[in-house]
Amino acid sequence: MHRIIFGLALAFSASFQPASAQQPACTAGTYAAADGDFVVLAPVPSIPAPGLRYLFRDGRRGATSEAKVPLACVDGIVTIGAARWQRIAFRETPASFESVGTRMTGVLIEPPGTDAKRPLVVMVHGSERNSPIGGVYGYAMAAQGISVFVYDKRGTGGSDGEYTQNFELLAADAAKALDTARGLAAGRHGRAGFFGGSQGGWVAPRAATLTKADFVAVGFGLVASPIEEDREQMVSEVRAAGLGQDAEAMVTRLSAATGRLLLSNFRDGYEQLDAVRAEMADKPWAAKIAGEYSGAIARMPNEELRRVGRARFDNLELIWDYDAVAALRKLDAPLLWVLAGEDREAPIETTRAALMGLKAAGKPVDVYLFPNTDHGMFEFTTGADGERSVTRITDGYLKLLGDWVKGDARGAYGRAEHLTAKR
Repeated sequence: MHRIIFGLALAFSASFQPASAQQPACTAGTYAAADGDFVVLAPVPSIPAPGLRYLFRDGRRGATSEAKVPLACVDGIVTIGAARWQRIAFRETPASFESVGTRMTGVLIEPPGTDAKRPLVVMVHGSERNSPIGGVYGYAMAAQGISVFVYDKRGTGGSDGEYTQNFELLAADAAKALDTARGLAAGRHGRAGFFGGSQGGWVAPRAATLTKADFVAVGFGLVASPIEEDREQMVSEVRAAGLGQDAEAMVTRLSAATGRLLLSNFRDGYEQLDAVRAEMADKPWAAKIAGEYSGAIARMPNEELRRVGRARFDNLELIWDYDAVAALRKLDAPLLWVLAGEDREAPIETTRAALMGLKAAGKPVDVYLFPNTDHGMFEFTTGADGERSVTRITDGYLKLLGDWVKGDARGAYGRAEHLTAKR
């Protein structure tokens, strides 16, 4: 799930350096200042060459090909104002491993030097199909003194197999990835565990029950089933439109009906769905309700749903009623969970309550919430039509992840709130 795509609308201050046609093209890599600040430059398909995506530790992001950029590139050095940032010479080791009969590909990224206590993290990605190898996020973690293993999910990039959203199968792959990374970094790492973003929040905790893991960190994930995710998205939509409790109850009934269809492989639930359709027939807002899938299902005729509903909505082996809380109860490793306060893709109400319940019960859970952020920990502006446009990753998020994985999270992280459980 989690398919949201944001438009990019970056605005920078007048102190930023203008790009010019004469400026040398930047070289992909990670560049660091003496105080530990860094910027990652990496190619991405959405930016025409020779432009690169840039990502600073504080979350500023954009393209080096834009009219104004906060950096310049000269002779392999990145300059920020008058400061010269040196490229970090990472050690990168390509690898392949087998999981559940499928060959997978990955890369271990290690900071310079040898440190037997350096943390090692396997990055468990969300529902995207693009390869994380060579992307900005792995290097952003490695720039903070952490060894990072990134790998292509099955059916994506260089990995074999069929793309799937089966959390149990993906967790088996992630567990095997951690075992592989440990072997590659033998003698050069200490505590080792997982980071999961978005859908990875379902996968990483389960993976940590399949192999030894010293920690699990999750960003903007859900402690709820995909069916609950769909319901919460629709409730969030009607609340944003100011439609009241009757509308909330109506979309809750819609989610129950579509959930029954999905759980029965589109055999049962049509009478329940027709009843909700009749309730919604005279509601002008009903045509705009989306959820994760319920809006689309409600607008398809029953004969079409019987014929192609499963192929359209249930072709990725998703576990619709996945018990995410049960998976977390089995987890003994320390857990970090970072919430986006205004997450439209993964609404946080149920997730926050579940996490705080686990924390109150004595589980080693750290929960941070960044206000005014959407899925991906993105800050945004909102247009007159209600559409959001990304400005940046919120300041403090990347540093929080790095510090927590290193066992040194303390103090303030941007505008983050460190949530405490009520006893």
